[in-house]
Parts: sequence; C-alpha cells; structure tokens
Amino acid sequence: MDQKKRIQVTFSHKQWELIEKFRGELGEKDADIIRNIVIAWLAEKSIICSKIKSKIKSEEIK
Repeated sequence: MDQKKRIQVTFSHKQWELIEKFRGELGEKDADIIRNIVIAWLAEKSIICSKIKSKIKSEEIK
C-alpha cells in the first residue's frame, strides 16, 4: 500500500528562495521540503483533523 503520486509544480524565483530557507529544517531533498510544507499547512488549517473527524462520524452512522 505504498502508492506514490508524482506531481510537477512550478515556483517563481522568489518563491523558491523562500522555500530554500527551509532546507535542513523541513528536509534535505526538494520533494521532502515541499511535502512537509504542504502537510504543515494542512495541519495548521485543521484540514487534516476535520477530514478525519468527518470520516469517523460517517463510519459511526453506518
């Protein structure tokens, strides 16, 4: 169950300069840094938590 999805994203020069500042803190490889930024953003916005809560509620109803 270790399926992976590859996507291509494009950043402006300024955006990439900002992302580069996280090297070492959020990962060493470009993909690790971007992945961790996305996961951190989802967690900050409580999107992860609310999606899981919704799934649990829908399973309880069944």
